Amino acid sequence: MVMVQRQQTKKARLSARDWADAALTAIGEGGGLAAVAVEPLAARLGTTKGSFYWHFANREALIEAALARWAEADTEEIIAAVESEPDPEKRLRRLFTEVTKPATVDPLELSLLASTDHPRVAAALRQVTERRIDYLTGLFVELGLAEDVARRRALMAYSFYLGHTQLGHAAPSVLPGRAEFPAYLEATMDALLQCGERE
Repeated sequence: MVMVQRQQTKKARLSARDWADAALTAIGEGGGLAAVAVEPLAARLGTTKGSFYWHFANREALIEAALARWAEADTEEIIAAVESEPDPEKRLRRLFTEVTKPATVDPLELSLLASTDHPRVAAALRQVTERRIDYLTGLFVELGLAEDVARRRALMAYSFYLGHTQLGHAAPSVLPGRAEFPAYLEATMDALLQCGERE
């Protein structure tokens, strides 16, 4: 029985998603888009180039799949998770708790931001940014802000997220430690929720 299971695991085919996840890992490890190369990724996955060509016509197709996977995992799945909270203020606080902690240890988004000269990356970043800001705008509208005010507040919130992410990689020592982090996040959320303009 154990032998059969081992054989099945060994012979299990890699999926396109496995390749996309491996590409994202390679990008995030500091290699940027240059790290999306078929042979090193095949070695990482313990397979051959044949597996790659089973799923993708070329490297650009893999980059496109990896960017779609990033948008799904780092935006849509997070939004879906926080949507279970009915209260919009609690949802906003939960959202920022979810995204700020990993942002300082996962360099993937910064690697993508550094690759905006690639048209597919630029398009994916624009799409994800618009989706995130639209979602934040909706939360602030639910909290009673007018649409234009909510949009400005969403931009402020997203700017906080990007700044926090950048600091987490460029100068992590300036950010509060684990013990102080909840108070830091709470103060940030309070500022976003209370600063002026509620009409």
